[in-house]
Amino acid sequence: MSELKQWLNDIANGDKVAFEKLYESEHKPLFTVILRITRDYKLSEDILQDLFLKVYVSQLTKVSNPRAYLYRMAHNMAIDEIRKQKPQSEIEEAEKISPYYHAPVSDKTDIENAIYSLPERERKIMSLHIDGDLKFREIAEIMRIPLGTVLWSYRKAIKHLQTTLRSTL
Repeated sequence: MSELKQWLNDIANGDKVAFEKLYESEHKPLFTVILRITRDYKLSEDILQDLFLKVYVSQLTKVSNPRAYLYRMAHNMAIDEIRKQKPQSEIEEAEKISPYYHAPVSDKTDIENAIYSLPERERKIMSLHIDGDLKFREIAEIMRIPLGTVLWSYRKAIKHLQTTLRSTL
């Protein structure tokens, strides 16, 4: 049994330590995935909090792939919120999520601008793969699109980022 699946079983039995472990393990990549969709820092924090509340209250013991399930929840909750409200994001707020980049602020801004210049689907696929550490077939399942489309979109996004970042650096 995977560590994540064990934590979910323990959480279902009321183990708060398992919940803390799950949170520490997954909150940054889940938050990044949510932020890449909403482009709103405060809204992403709220969605993440709601997601972990659902995990704590729900009995997720019968989930076959808990990692993919968590990211599908994050993805769907972010999409639902976007449909409810018009996001108001600024790059300064997006920079707050940059723990993965150890570069000067100007480079972080260039990276974030390049990421946000991607079409929404490509940005989601990149975030789920890089930040969420999900396999392409899991991303295809989460986004309900063919695996070939996921692979093509990812390659296209990488090429776009390379071109964009070469011109700014």
